[in-house]
Amino acid sequence: MTIEAGPDELFTTLGTEKDVPGIVALVNAAYRGTGSRRGWTSEEHLIQGARTSAESIVALLGDPASVILLMRGQFQLNGCVHLKREANDTAYLGLLSVRPAMQGSQFGRHLLAAAERYVQKEFAARAIEMTVIEQREELISWYERRGYARTGEVRPFPYDDVSLGTPTREDLRFVVLRRSL
Repeated sequence: MTIEAGPDELFTTLGTEKDVPGIVALVNAAYRGTGSRRGWTSEEHLIQGARTSAESIVALLGDPASVILLMRGQFQLNGCVHLKREANDTAYLGLLSVRPAMQGSQFGRHLLAAAERYVQKEFAARAIEMTVIEQREELISWYERRGYARTGEVRPFPYDDVSLGTPTREDLRFVVLRRSL
């Protein structure tokens, strides 16, 4: 099911279980590992190992309050973002990922805008929140240029959650970013 068409024949669709292997590969390439070094969103210097797993993505897709939007090109999956309906007319945004070779080409902006439109229409959300590792200043600045603001809230990094990888430092924590829609 196509939600909308985007630039350069990109289409935003909802992810399904058949998309799990592609989503896992894309997210891990964008955040960690050899492929992530090509893009600017790598967090490999902060956390080692896989960013996500098939089990984690299946769980997100199985949550009735969640969806994963996919940005498809003609021949491959180019981006994804997880969205979850939260309380108080708010949506949570996570796992925003663009194929590393395509980063810096406006695809992230397009996917973020599609995500914002989706949560407004489908979740009736009036705000969107996310958490970003505090040490990722360049990424936080990118979101701030798109209208997101730090709320002042910080959350601890879940060091005991091995599904997120192995941290390389002991001072990680998340800042909460929010944007009114």
